[in-house]
Amino acid sequence: MAFDFKLIKKDLHSQARLGKITTPHGQINTPVFMPVGTQATVKAMTSEELEDIGVEIILSNTYHLYLRPGHELIKNMGGLHKFMHWDRPILTDSGGYQVFSHNELRKIKEEGVYFQSHLDGSKHFLSPEKAIEIQEALGADIIMCFDECTPYPSTYEYTKDSMELTHRWAKRCKEKFVHSSQLTVHSSLFGIVQGGMFQDLRKQSAAEITKIGFDGYAIGGLSVGEDKVLMYEMVGTTVPLLPEDRARYLMGVGTPEDLVEGVARGVDMFDCVMPTRNARNGTLFTKHGKLGIRNALFANDQNPVEDGCCCYTCKNYSKAYLRHLFAANEILAARLGTTHNLYYYTNLMRDIRKTIEENRFEGFKTEFYKNLNTEDSRQ
Repeated sequence: MAFDFKLIKKDLHSQARLGKITTPHGQINTPVFMPVGTQATVKAMTSEELEDIGVEIILSNTYHLYLRPGHELIKNMGGLHKFMHWDRPILTDSGGYQVFSHNELRKIKEEGVYFQSHLDGSKHFLSPEKAIEIQEALGADIIMCFDECTPYPSTYEYTKDSMELTHRWAKRCKEKFVHSSQLTVHSSLFGIVQGGMFQDLRKQSAAEITKIGFDGYAIGGLSVGEDKVLMYEMVGTTVPLLPEDRARYLMGVGTPEDLVEGVARGVDMFDCVMPTRNARNGTLFTKHGKLGIRNALFANDQNPVEDGCCCYTCKNYSKAYLRHLFAANEILAARLGTTHNLYYYTNLMRDIRKTIEENRFEGFKTEFYKNLNTEDSRQ
């Protein structure tokens, strides 16, 4: 199956939309949240458990898999899907965010980025062409252009220069993708809009990236330290400038509130480490907000994390038991917490899709915030 995005329905009272992505490894219903499997694993979860929860697509990280175990090894093992025993769609990021986050270990040039491994200090070079080559070797269904994730805060001048470098790199990524002889499956390539926190640069970047032409479009450089009001403003500025017949992906975002607000502004795809990382730290998501399961209040609580939740954790275990597992530093604590959080995120997106289909997303959004404010989350 070739890559395809079909816009199915638009909400009558917001920019929210319902869609379906077709990839070589199956279909994805949008809006969708993608759990992050940085090291070719969604931490604490098996592939079967992810499928049972209803996960349709996961994200893996080019930078980490390039350094360990190596993209050539994964390619020789039959590609990332076979290597990690996951037969549903995979999106790989370009590795740019990770490279640029280690700013003391890298040097940006026109040709690409020279950096040192955070693992052993070894020296490497990552160019737009190399980023595409690595992702093609991994065999992901959706691959991303190599871009510079502009730090926050940054001056207008730096942001503009960074954005223009991203545009030049995007053209090189597209050329490499089109002319590559390494493709073994029909992957798709997404371009990334940058421009920092400046509306005019966001508009300029959206125009340039869509002019190059990609299978889908991502909004990068957000959730990097700015406040929520500014982030939502940038999303609201950028999304209407992207083609309606292409998937729109807000990278690295975020909280349940971020997902609802992003959908309301027309975003189709999200990813974030938040549900898995929070779970390992004992913070669980519910419709009433975050719950700190380590709290002594739960020592004798026989109730599940959330009444009415149908996840494996809530159907079988009490808050008291989960608190005990975290206090004892048991591995099962991370597994059960992650199961609940990923179910919460997946089910939230499922509910959002249903409300868009039934033209009641705005009512859902109102109820979502009402629930958050009606009960103490007891963090």
